[in-house]
Amino acid sequence: MNIFSKMALLMRHISRCCPLLKLCSTVNNTEQLRKISINVWMLSLEQLQFRLLGSYVHQTVLNNTRNFYFYKHIQFFSSSTEQNQSPEDDSLSLADKTEITSSSDTKELDESLEDVSPSSALEVISEDEALQILAKPPLPFESFTLQDYVDHSETLQKLVLLGVDLSKVETRSNAGQLLLQLDFEKDIRKILLFLKDVGLDDKQLGPFLTKNPYILGEDLENLETRIAYLISKKFSKEAITKMVSGAPYLLLFSVERLDNRLGFFQKELGLNPQKTRDLMTRLPRLLTGTLEGIKENLKVYEIELGFSQNEIRHIVHRIPKNLSINKRKLTQIFDYLHNVMGIPHQLMVHFPQVFNSKLLRIKERHMFLKFLGRAQYDPEKPNYISLEKLVSLPNEVFCTEVAKAKVKDFQTFLKTM
Repeated sequence: MNIFSKMALLMRHISRCCPLLKLCSTVNNTEQLRKISINVWMLSLEQLQFRLLGSYVHQTVLNNTRNFYFYKHIQFFSSSTEQNQSPEDDSLSLADKTEITSSSDTKELDESLEDVSPSSALEVISEDEALQILAKPPLPFESFTLQDYVDHSETLQKLVLLGVDLSKVETRSNAGQLLLQLDFEKDIRKILLFLKDVGLDDKQLGPFLTKNPYILGEDLENLETRIAYLISKKFSKEAITKMVSGAPYLLLFSVERLDNRLGFFQKELGLNPQKTRDLMTRLPRLLTGTLEGIKENLKVYEIELGFSQNEIRHIVHRIPKNLSINKRKLTQIFDYLHNVMGIPHQLMVHFPQVFNSKLLRIKERHMFLKFLGRAQYDPEKPNYISLEKLVSLPNEVFCTEVAKAKVKDFQTFLKTM
């Protein structure tokens, strides 16, 4: 194939995207083809690049332009048509012609084409090129889970290493947003050191922050003030450690609020300072929980169940959890013990754990003892069975030591109930 045939074939390819070159597809005259070729290739390569941007023809023209053999033929056309140019051809400056025919300029042009960079974000690329582009997923503007932010947040990554369960933290109101706003070195490290000074070990930090992530947003000076208050109330270091770990929200309470809570329990229960400290140490959640349920239970013990103030004080001091027990459960157990089994108030006071037992277990064992003729709960009579043995022993021990029967017999009896 001669050079003119190649040029004609190239012009037909170019004409598909460049309307200016459509004439070339119909030109058969060799002289006209030469003139049109010179006019086209004298166009600025930059203009031609933008005209053919993102198309197959653009790539074809650039590849052919880089070919030195092709440039040699361009020089040949330029020199062979100088004498036959029309007046319109004279409008092309000598400098423009020299730029095309100069071998040194051709080399520079070839180098610039090798370093060409994408001119637009909308440039068309192939599927293979698209697959080679690596991009990190953008940070979501909002999300329902902290998992979307872990890869972008050093703070979250370090909290996970501490043992913080982010899936539980994100269920707490505004907790996730708080963590994303904090810097680990600047905001969190000092809180962790403070908690270690309070007495929490490394294994406790993760579970503690999972339950109370809000402490990370507290002012360190306020936290130290609250610990100082507990020390002033003669709580020991061991007691403070147990209270903080047992009631993670305790340190979010101001000194005034803590003082009011301690005063409430001491006044309502008639406890001395030492017994009040002991009660709070054993069940620190009393300081952070709602007081409404506790006030209601105190009235239930006194008015509905008929316990005296001294008996209530003894029940609460022995089993602090009885203060926060469900009201319905409390009244149902008392009713069954007192009205069905005939247990007096005094025996319940001596064994207040009975209010934390399961009503079904009490019923099953009482009915089995009654079936055997051994349901005797009066301590002044023979074969006395205490409430402690009735509810606290496992089935095997209860059957052999209390009911004097086989476990199989007890299981068979339960099927008849």
